[in-house]
Amino acid sequence: MKMAVLMKKESRILWIFWIVIFVSKIAVSPACAESIKVGVILPLTGRLFKLGGEIEHKSFLMAVDEINKSGGINGKEIDLIMEDTAGRPDVGRSAVEKLISKEKVVLISGGISSTVTWAAAAMAQKFKVPFLVNTASADRITERGWEYIFRLNPPVSEYPKTLSSFMEMVAKPKSLGILYENTPFGQFWLKEFIKQYDSIELKLVIKEEYKVGSTDFRPLLLRIKEKEPDMIYLISHFMDAALLLKQIKGSDLNPKLILGHAAGVTHPEFQKYAEDASEYIYSTAIWAPSAPYRGAKDYHEKFITTYNAPPDYHGAQAYAAMYVIGDALRRAKSLEPKDIRDALSETELMTVFGPVRFISYGRKRQQNRVPTLLFQWLNGQLETVWPRKIATAPLVYPMPKWVERYQ
Repeated sequence: MKMAVLMKKESRILWIFWIVIFVSKIAVSPACAESIKVGVILPLTGRLFKLGGEIEHKSFLMAVDEINKSGGINGKEIDLIMEDTAGRPDVGRSAVEKLISKEKVVLISGGISSTVTWAAAAMAQKFKVPFLVNTASADRITERGWEYIFRLNPPVSEYPKTLSSFMEMVAKPKSLGILYENTPFGQFWLKEFIKQYDSIELKLVIKEEYKVGSTDFRPLLLRIKEKEPDMIYLISHFMDAALLLKQIKGSDLNPKLILGHAAGVTHPEFQKYAEDASEYIYSTAIWAPSAPYRGAKDYHEKFITTYNAPPDYHGAQAYAAMYVIGDALRRAKSLEPKDIRDALSETELMTVFGPVRFISYGRKRQQNRVPTLLFQWLNGQLETVWPRKIATAPLVYPMPKWVERYQ
């Protein structure tokens, strides 16, 4: 009799135990959570923080605040969880593992650095959690065949197409001089530019490396002036680019075209430091406030109002990525990773960064195709000038000589 009572009591305890376990699993499951956890990895410390991490961080926060205030995702708010990569692949890999294993996020975005993003994407694929890349541009990221990796921004191999058509149809330069900073960034883009334009009739007559933070470029500019290239390409971040252009002006170096790398001459603070030396400078870029996309200017102005500083393309990518995420989460059959991945694969959305649709072509998988644009500084504003059909202002070519501008 006592044995039967004891067994009955133990059975009741066991049932209670399993009910508690079951209820607790329901309570923490993504489908039943009061909010939806989304992870973002960014360089929140280190050199890349000021070169993109800060603006992306603010843009993600601005977008998620707008989404939550407008009703969230089917009544649930997005809980955005940021992890710092410090611009290092090993830290990025650990950040993704933490977001998935500990924080239980249903999707990840961010990245910036291609080496960090590559390591992070491999980890997301391993755990089968969707990762929306919004900035890293190395081609291989969407060439691995990873089914859980998507990319919003174009790969680096797509960048030269717009400039190539401009040079073939309008500028037709014959000779080229390159100025590049002595960093991995400078070396990478030097090789990419030479490789991309090796097939057209553009003779490289001089290339000069300089030390980041230099203040006197005059000896270097004198050597370039002696070669008289039709075109000069600057691979510099914005402070160096601004000083270089002031000294190009002072040296009376007059190529028909000066093209700056996007990380330099389209930076929000570039024109402030370059002043009138910025006028008529060209740059290819994937976004600017004058880009012909609905909401681009509104986003730019709201960012300035909110943070008292202008954003750049990094911010537009992050802001757009958050809206792509929100759209996919609303359409997903559930908050399970596979259903979110399926919803992302069916995305068709216009954003401040342009149209978003993930397709496969060549070796690419789940890659968005958004065109690069050619911009020119005109009357102190960065205007879209090519392709001509979406230009916001007529281009000026060749660039007027310095002496002609002040007559």
